[in-house]
Amino acid sequence: MTTPGQPSLDPALMQPLDAAARRALMRGGSKTFFAASLLLPSRVRDPATALYAYCRLADDAVDMGEDPHAAGRALTQRLDAIYEGRPGPAEADRALAQVVHRYAIPRTLPDALLEGFLWDAQGRQYHTLSDVQAYGARVAGAVGAMMSLVMDTRGPQAVARACELGVAMQLTNIARDVGEDARNGRLYLPRDWLAEAGIDADAWLHAPVFTPAIGSVVQRLLRAADVLYERAAAGIAALPLDCRPAIQAACRVYAEIGHQLEREGLDSVSRRAVVSKSRKIALLAASTGAALMHSPFGSKPLAPLPEIAYLVEAVEQCEARGGASGNRSLPRRSFDERMEWATRLHARLIDREQQRAQDRQSRA
Repeated sequence: MTTPGQPSLDPALMQPLDAAARRALMRGGSKTFFAASLLLPSRVRDPATALYAYCRLADDAVDMGEDPHAAGRALTQRLDAIYEGRPGPAEADRALAQVVHRYAIPRTLPDALLEGFLWDAQGRQYHTLSDVQAYGARVAGAVGAMMSLVMDTRGPQAVARACELGVAMQLTNIARDVGEDARNGRLYLPRDWLAEAGIDADAWLHAPVFTPAIGSVVQRLLRAADVLYERAAAGIAALPLDCRPAIQAACRVYAEIGHQLEREGLDSVSRRAVVSKSRKIALLAASTGAALMHSPFGSKPLAPLPEIAYLVEAVEQCEARGGASGNRSLPRRSFDERMEWATRLHARLIDREQQRAQDRQSRA
């Protein structure tokens, strides 16, 4: 079945990508994403890889093309074809088509991503923290929402926390890449904060150097990210048990970038903070146990960050239209139903082993 009003996808395109195609989609990608993805269950790893590949393809097309607006129009047309069930021959398009139809991902989410990339091409200025978080909502929060959906976690509180985790990661990226962005003519630090620190944003952008004042602004951004990392903890606990370690690992590694930056004196202008391989391995190893320790949500639900609210609403509207149930080949079960199913399966496996043992004894 498909979502009402949504065309069916060619069954030939629903075949899983082979190993070579998956490797091609990941080639040259984020080492942090790749490491964390190894902790994902296989049922989630393929769609997560497809989402990541599309994000990277779209970013490169807009950022590196001669005409970003033409690239944006071309990407929008490709999304049109994907959502109409007739993706082009590119592996990334075919893979994304599988994901958006299988998991009923509302079009608002990839559209938000494209909008954020176009903001970069337009040289948009960010005056307040809210402006920066609105950018993060598009280029990272939308990805968090899509990842939540492929993990079969669609409740508004869980989706909101996934979006906020994406924004937290983007704030960390901004804090880490201040110098690199400035040398490319881009400034994502809130201009109001720079003014409060006595910095003329345009003059500094023309000749970027590290100063304690810049460090203080970077520190403020890291603190804003920490608030969102803390909020995300409950969202991670709401994920299926086998998905939590990977997301916990990504969360910890990204947060560690901020900690490393602080250890280096908050200078992200003349250097780039890097988490060592050994530290990443330690964080990955610690994530499995840590992911089991949090409880999902408290008695009082958190209102979503205003900048990501429209993404959460898009998922809720999709659910209300029956998008999730109408476009999925597997039944949706509540947590209690899944636990009951797992208990019955475990009992059957024990019975089977006992029967095999009895058979072996009777043959002896």
